[in-house]
Amino acid sequence: MSSPCARVRRVGLFGGTHGNELSGVLLVRHWQQDGAEIQRAGVEVKPFLTNPRAVERCTRYIDCDLNRVFDPQSLGRPVVEDIPYEVRRAQEINHIFGPKGSDDAYDLIFDLHNTTSNMGGTIILENSRDDFTIQMVHYIKNALAPEPCPVLLIEHPSLKYATTRSVAKHPVGVEVGPQPQGVARADVLDKMRKIVKHGLDFVQLFNEGKEFPPCTIEVFKIMEKVDYPRNKNGEIIAIIHPQLQDQDWQPLKNGDPLFLTLDGEVIPYQGNCTVYPTFINEAAYYEKKQAFVKTEKIKLTAKHLRLPVSEQSTS
Repeated sequence: MSSPCARVRRVGLFGGTHGNELSGVLLVRHWQQDGAEIQRAGVEVKPFLTNPRAVERCTRYIDCDLNRVFDPQSLGRPVVEDIPYEVRRAQEINHIFGPKGSDDAYDLIFDLHNTTSNMGGTIILENSRDDFTIQMVHYIKNALAPEPCPVLLIEHPSLKYATTRSVAKHPVGVEVGPQPQGVARADVLDKMRKIVKHGLDFVQLFNEGKEFPPCTIEVFKIMEKVDYPRNKNGEIIAIIHPQLQDQDWQPLKNGDPLFLTLDGEVIPYQGNCTVYPTFINEAAYYEKKQAFVKTEKIKLTAKHLRLPVSEQSTS
C-alpha cells in the first residue's frame, strides 16, 4: 500500500457492481451526465458503471458476483470464450483502474452498494492500518453527526472478499439501506450522496495541506458469517426472529432470540460474548448461505496526517 503522504490525484466512484442496487447506478449515471457536484480542484474523479450488463437486466450479476473476483487467479485467468462475464469485466476494470497492488492504481475508490438490511449509511473498510482512510472516515462521521455512520471492517484472516474496489490503493465501500433490490428510495440515495460528498471534501482538504491530528474511530470488525438452520437436504427451516429483524448494529447477547422455526420454536443465540449482528436477512446472501454477520466492536487509531508541502495543490 502506498504511503498516505502522497497527493490523491485519481478517485473512482463505482456504481452498479451489483446491477440491482440502484442508488449507485442512478448517481453514477447522473454524474456521468453532470459531474459538477463531484469535481474537486486538482483531482480527477471518474464515475464508472462497473457491471453494465447486470444493470441492464436489473440483476445482481450475470455469471458470478463481480464483487468477489478481484483475486490474482481471476485477474490472471486467460480470456477464453467460456470465461464468466464478470471475470472478464474484472480484468477490464483492473486494466483501467489498477493494476491492483501497483503504483499506477487509482488512489481511492468509493464502491456504492445497497443492502436490504437495516444498516443505515455504512462505510466498509478493508485495512485496519490505513491512516488515510481512517482519517477520512473520521471526517465523514463528524460531518454527518448526529446521523449515525457505522463502519464495518472486513479484514479477516480467512474470509477473503476480493472486492471490486480493492484495485485502488485505498478501497472504501459505501453500503446504504434498507432498500429492496431493483428499487430506488430518495432517503437512501441522499445518505449515499452525502457520504461521497464528504469523502471528496476530505480529499480536497488533504491535498491542500490541511492538518489532521491523530484520531480514533469505533468500528465493527467482522468475526464470522452465520447461516440459517437447515434440514438434511440443505433447506432453510427457520427464519430471522422478529426481535432480531432490522436490529443491525444492536447488541446480541446470550439467550436473545435469533431464529424462529415454522413450528414456532425460538432458537436463541448461544455465545459467551456480546456481538453486533449486521447484514441481517440480506436478500442477496440467501444464496451465500448467510443469515447475518457477527461483528465485534473495536477501536481503530490513525496517526497525524498532513501532506508534505512539496505535494500540496495550490489551487
